[in-house]
Amino acid sequence: MRLLDAAGIPYTVLSYHADGPDLSAVHAAERTGFPVERIFKTLVLQGSSGVRLVCCIPAAEELDLKKAARLAGEKKADLVPVKHLLPLTGYVRGGCSPVGMKKSFPTFIDETAVLFSAVSVSAGERGLLMVLHPADLLRCTRGVTADLTLVP
Repeated sequence: MRLLDAAGIPYTVLSYHADGPDLSAVHAAERTGFPVERIFKTLVLQGSSGVRLVCCIPAAEELDLKKAARLAGEKKADLVPVKHLLPLTGYVRGGCSPVGMKKSFPTFIDETAVLFSAVSVSAGERGLLMVLHPADLLRCTRGVTADLTLVP
């Protein structure tokens, strides 16, 4: 949030008690009352060549790994193992934000984000979400929109 403040990007914060084993973004929606389709979870991936990338997708959706790999110019991409998340990003599972990672990675935000006047992503801690305009999220992450989810 310090980065958003420094950039003059307006946001609001939602907090909830992140208890138990359910660290999902869907659980965050249930706890905060924020619409589930407007909460975007942050996933960190590694391509077959070792390149890392970040994907933000709607809470209830599933990432299409093949689409993500193609976007990164990779043959294959998989989620980074949870044990590598903190050293790589500075964030823990359930509190990973696309904003303010230790290092800047190519970031892709699901194209549905631009349909809303505000979306929510993790604020960098379990139990904290930040709500901001999708254009501001794209700007502060230097992200691009893309089709990222599996088709049912």
